[in-house]
Amino acid sequence: MKTTTRFIALSVSLLFTQTFAGEILVIGNSNLAKMDTVTIQKIYTGKFISVAGVNVTPVAVKPGTISRNKFLKDFLNQDEEKYTAYWIVRRYIGKGVPPTELDTAGDVIRYVQANPGAIGYIEDTEFRQGMNVIARQ
Repeated sequence: MKTTTRFIALSVSLLFTQTFAGEILVIGNSNLAKMDTVTIQKIYTGKFISVAGVNVTPVAVKPGTISRNKFLKDFLNQDEEKYTAYWIVRRYIGKGVPPTELDTAGDVIRYVQANPGAIGYIEDTEFRQGMNVIARQ
């Protein structure tokens, strides 16, 4: 009985940590200032390519990750299907390409820190001292 109880408690704990991402942080290269949600939406939908005179390059994590799903929901008010469909149409009519997709939060962090104008999103648990947080949700 004790083993069954422990197994159930562990299973519920793992399910909870896998299902719910922490707060989403949008990080930017050190040359970018804080941004509001509307500006982030316009960048990730290809409607803004520069902010305050700085060319902005958004990156994203691959589809299916918890942080991507939470970012799409919290910042863009979309789900994966709607966001992908949006970019299919936009690309077809010649209005841009979706943000580059990287494999991990670590890849996003390295890209953003190395490239002026780059922005990306990570979970708050990935935050490290010295990162430039430009928006949070």
